Amino acid sequence: MSDEIPEDLRYTKDHEWARLDGELVVVGITAHAVEKLGDITMVTLPEVGSTITAGESFGDVDSVKAVSELFAPISGEVAEINDALEDAPETVNTSPYDEGWMVKIKPSERAQLDELLDAKAYAKLVEDDG
Repeated sequence: MSDEIPEDLRYTKDHEWARLDGELVVVGITAHAVEKLGDITMVTLPEVGSTITAGESFGDVDSVKAVSELFAPISGEVAEINDALEDAPETVNTSPYDEGWMVKIKPSERAQLDELLDAKAYAKLVEDDG
């Protein structure tokens, strides 16, 4: 399982990932989350320009099993959303770390990234989660 946890990302306990990309932070859900959810049928994302707060819900993912909230790994302003997910939510299933990204955030406190789990800590969390 640990080979599905990219080393260059930071993670939340709620199974979101975050990657610094220039001035923005790209956010999505992990392969582990996708595995637990099953086939994703819809992704609801915030409006560009809206403010999100670390630890709070910013949208949700509908799957054949359940509706799951998305929790912001960091606070900031939504700079971009992945519009492609509106027509092809299953992209999250096939490419959770690349084409299946969800939002790009202009962080208000970039140091919040350092508070997230690294790949090793996330791997342990997933292992304990079974």
